[in-house]
Amino acid sequence: MRFLKLFGRLKSVVIGMVHVKALPGTPLNKLPVDKIAEEACLEAEVYRCTGIDGLIVENMHDLPYTLTVGPEVIAAMATICSSVRLACPKLPLGIQVLSAANKEALAIAHAAGLDFIRVEGYVFSHIADEGFLNACAGDLLRYRKHIGAEHIQIFTDIKKKHSSHAVTSDVSVPETAKAAEFFLSDGVILTGIATGEQVNPKELKETAQAVKIPVLIGSGVTLENVEQYVDASAMIIGSHFKKGGYWGNNVDPERVQKFMDKIHMLRK
Repeated sequence: MRFLKLFGRLKSVVIGMVHVKALPGTPLNKLPVDKIAEEACLEAEVYRCTGIDGLIVENMHDLPYTLTVGPEVIAAMATICSSVRLACPKLPLGIQVLSAANKEALAIAHAAGLDFIRVEGYVFSHIADEGFLNACAGDLLRYRKHIGAEHIQIFTDIKKKHSSHAVTSDVSVPETAKAAEFFLSDGVILTGIATGEQVNPKELKETAQAVKIPVLIGSGVTLENVEQYVDASAMIIGSHFKKGGYWGNNVDPERVQKFMDKIHMLRK
């Protein structure tokens, strides 16, 4: 299994979020790309020293998000991801480009030597706070084939946070996961209703029973509730690892280390 080959285990993988500072051209940008890359590498090094299992780089500070991501953002993310890859050459490394710039993320991953991408809007349409997102699986996998990037795994959000799913209210989370599996997703990601919000543990159990591909948790995991999610294939954690538990702050090495110590205990 590709997931096992990449992470070395099938359950309770911990993936830390590197939220890069606002990029040039976005409203909150204050730093040049080289400085943003330097800070991203410092965060990655903090994570690496705690024994984390993997990292994902994301442009979460690029508020407000847009569905028409400019070439300046793609160029900056490629530069930053290449720098992080050099800083952590052996750590599984992924990328997400907000919002829903999935082909662009795949191109960056291929160019920078990354291992996976996180994708929005893979199957079924939904309304996000950036606008209406249509399913992209067919086009995305054809693009992956076209550029020779089939070694890059695609982990896909289903019924994702910060979105309305009224248009698919008659399709359950497990059914959505089955659709993603049928459309060749490498793993599905469950989230709460917003960043830092907890996933319903019942949904994890039902989804894991419904599909054979990895099921990842994409929001809301903390030191206090991690026992409910250790059976997930992976936990993508951002907010809890930041100072004060707020996603916009810098990574807190003590919070990460405490979490990893607990995970090592739970894995025994």
